[in-house]
Amino acid sequence: MREARAGRTWRAVPMTLAAVALTAFCQLAQNQHWGYGIIQQLGCVRAADPLWAALLRTPLSLFVPALDLPVWGALAQILVVFGIAELVLGRRRTLLIAYTASLAGTLYARLGVAIGPGFPLGLPAADAQVVDTGPSAAVVGLAMAVCWRHRAWLTGALVAALMIAEVLVKANLAGKEHLAAIVAVLALCGAAELRRQAGYGRVRAAPDGEGAWEPG
Repeated sequence: MREARAGRTWRAVPMTLAAVALTAFCQLAQNQHWGYGIIQQLGCVRAADPLWAALLRTPLSLFVPALDLPVWGALAQILVVFGIAELVLGRRRTLLIAYTASLAGTLYARLGVAIGPGFPLGLPAADAQVVDTGPSAAVVGLAMAVCWRHRAWLTGALVAALMIAEVLVKANLAGKEHLAAIVAVLALCGAAELRRQAGYGRVRAAPDGEGAWEPG
């Protein structure tokens, strides 16, 4: 009985399991002589890259673990946070939010380098050469989206506070990208909420019997 329930749970998150498998494969490939160059060309993003190349590589870069960090951390993040998000938000929304967060980080890196280190949100020129991969921005963005979905404001505020503390302690590229991911996902969630409320208002304004409804 317990085994059957566990089987149903894992079948409920096929995208998450595929993401874990893809991340594990990318880690294996980039540590082999035959795969390092391929992963670099297809999934490694730098702010110094042409914009078109960065945009093409961003989807796969989400699943390319950073070489200087343990791969188990990336796999655990994807398994837990992507899994919860897939169950709560659904596959399409999970993918949309994950890529929005990753793209926000990618674009912020370019903007931060252009601004320069003389401003709070700026980055040193050397960061343009930093390989920018991994699921962390997507994980932070999904965590915020799940908190928004369940109105877990305190938990969401704690996640944001931890990311701000990360930047204050170590103002590196990854930390600032996490903040960019939070801002992008909150903007996305806010826009969806406004659209939902606008639709609700239109339906409520209809004559009785012609589509009025109550939120579930």
